[in-house]
Amino acid sequence: MADQQKQQVQWFPGHMAKTRRKIREMLPLVDAVTVLLDARIPESSQNPELADLIGGKPVLYLLNKCDLADEAITSRWIEYWKTQGRTALAVDCRSGKGLRQFRPAIRALCKERIRLNEEKGMAGRALRVMVVGIPNTGKSSFINRMAKESKARVEDRAGVTRSNQWFVIDGGMELLDTPGVLWPKFEDPEVGDKLAFTGGVKDQVVDVELLAMRLLAILAKHYPDMLSNRYRMTELDGLTDYELLELLGKKRGMLVRGGEVDTLRAATTLLDEFRAGKLGRLSFEAPPAEGACADD
Repeated sequence: MADQQKQQVQWFPGHMAKTRRKIREMLPLVDAVTVLLDARIPESSQNPELADLIGGKPVLYLLNKCDLADEAITSRWIEYWKTQGRTALAVDCRSGKGLRQFRPAIRALCKERIRLNEEKGMAGRALRVMVVGIPNTGKSSFINRMAKESKARVEDRAGVTRSNQWFVIDGGMELLDTPGVLWPKFEDPEVGDKLAFTGGVKDQVVDVELLAMRLLAILAKHYPDMLSNRYRMTELDGLTDYELLELLGKKRGMLVRGGEVDTLRAATTLLDEFRAGKLGRLSFEAPPAEGACADD
């Protein structure tokens, strides 16, 4: 069943291919690219095709939802990427945390473009920045926060933005919003799981109970205190993934006629509360040089 679950965590609707074409078409119009990532899964939330799509454009990475991730691990990611010549900021687009650094960072990355504009007598020309990322990484929330009004539609689920939109922000910049784009196939099935955990893949295309069991297995192994604090789940050693899900349902009183546990309700509750940050701050991935990832 686990193999079946891994096969199910695949999602590449027709509009994804259209989005890739749009990105290629619009790149000549922009000076830089901002890539939104989920701070809990910085590697898994990167589309491996984006590097080829973006080409040589300056890139700023935003580790969004940093309030849900382990702060120390996020800091290590930023330092690690700095050694790789990549610029990244830890941000929370809903609250605005860290976004004051956005404009200075873009201007630093685009200093050569700014110099050329000044030489051509276009010192006041706005810098154009394309905003890209996989679904549910917070692109619309980022643009809304920067534009200081809700011009882009925002929902906490995958696949909302459908067309390219321009937004003018303070500081002489324009942002180009693009729909979230996944890649045709997840080579590593664990990447699909992580994206499904965090909402980057629609729940409608996965088995929610199996997904919750995989998440519970990781939490029981690496973050047992979270299960104890949130659900009063203790003595987890030796329990199967299904028994963990049943235990959660029992602790929450999710019983149906006959005393059986409503495992679907328990699974949905776990995923919803995890995504809302109610279990606490955690990261599934650490920088390669720092040792094994949280779920290894």
